[in-house]
Amino acid sequence: MSAAHESASTGNTGPLLFTGGNVFDGQGGLLAGQAVLVEDGRIARVAPAGQFEGYAGQRVDTTGMTLLPGLADCHVHLVFTGSADPHAQMSRQGPAQITLTALENAQAALRGGITAVRDCGGKDYLEFGVRDAIARGVFAGPTIKAAGRMICMTGGHGNRTGRVADGCDEVVKAVREQVHAGCDLVKIMATGGVMTPGVNPMDAHYSYDEMHAGVREAKRFSKSTASHAQGTEGILNAVRAGIDSIEHGIFMDQQCLDEMLARQTFLVPTIAALRNILDNADRGIPAYVVDKARAVEQRHRESFQMYYRAGGRIAMGTDAGTPFNRHGRNAEELAYMVAFGMTPADALVAGTSRAHELLGLPGHGIVSEGAVADLLLVRGDPTQDIACAADTQHHVAVLKQGRLAAGALPPA
Repeated sequence: MSAAHESASTGNTGPLLFTGGNVFDGQGGLLAGQAVLVEDGRIARVAPAGQFEGYAGQRVDTTGMTLLPGLADCHVHLVFTGSADPHAQMSRQGPAQITLTALENAQAALRGGITAVRDCGGKDYLEFGVRDAIARGVFAGPTIKAAGRMICMTGGHGNRTGRVADGCDEVVKAVREQVHAGCDLVKIMATGGVMTPGVNPMDAHYSYDEMHAGVREAKRFSKSTASHAQGTEGILNAVRAGIDSIEHGIFMDQQCLDEMLARQTFLVPTIAALRNILDNADRGIPAYVVDKARAVEQRHRESFQMYYRAGGRIAMGTDAGTPFNRHGRNAEELAYMVAFGMTPADALVAGTSRAHELLGLPGHGIVSEGAVADLLLVRGDPTQDIACAADTQHHVAVLKQGRLAAGALPPA
């Protein structure tokens, strides 16, 4: 087990100077010979190490290591455990158990180097209590942005836990309900999906008019928007409606690509979701899930590669909580993106500055003066070997707002 998975103490509260190793700035740059001073939960200074000769506070020797921003996962489901059949398992739990599950999952993500998550659909707003308790400092955990109940059509993807709404007026009402409940973003289901029985991922569910009504209402209340969108027509409906991010994007074609690029739409690919289903197909996952995952596998890879090669904005997201897609192993998505053709540096950008931009967290996901000191210290150079960041065995320490959250800080 890596140091970052050992239980952390209450965390350092004084200034810290990281010096000796490399710094990945979250925007594609690997800085050598630079030291990073952390004070009062923020990065106070980034400068050549020689400029800190008179520093008398605690030093952290990062020789042979890389300091980078904490990672953000833009697509998780904290109420799901990553069991073979997450819906069946959750149906056996009461509200108290589900709430504690969400807290456990959030804390596992933090120990795994994930300092911010976007929950893309929970259960009866139970995850909101976890989000708020962590934000108040009652519990350790990542920053959480939460959608509340995903909005879907009758019989649509997510209907077992989502807010079912049909027609523009009902979609607007559903959005208002999420806003009233305290959501950070609104998630609208544009197509069928893999995890719901009886629906086809290719099918468009909401019409353009319904999508537009929902997105417009969310924007009216300054909420960002995300859309589960796998089939081509549904992707186009969501993009044309002004959605901020397309989740999965499996059947993207050239028209989708062009319109997403023109609108600077984010793609959150969630490669881990399919990979973990396919790699564990014989371990009790419902047959309909495995069959659909196999059917979309190749197009998923192709759509990711299309958008990446075209220079589209890609943010890291895993769909953690789906079968065998464990919270705490979120960073593995970095390796999946590299396996699909992304450079390690670009994958790190997708997991740091780009992901935090989508979450609406300015001053996060970068190593720069004034930025929030959510940091991950890893052995080696992840811009050369992505496993240094993707595999938690190489994680040394996780810091949340300058405090040690997991692992141990190397002595000077």
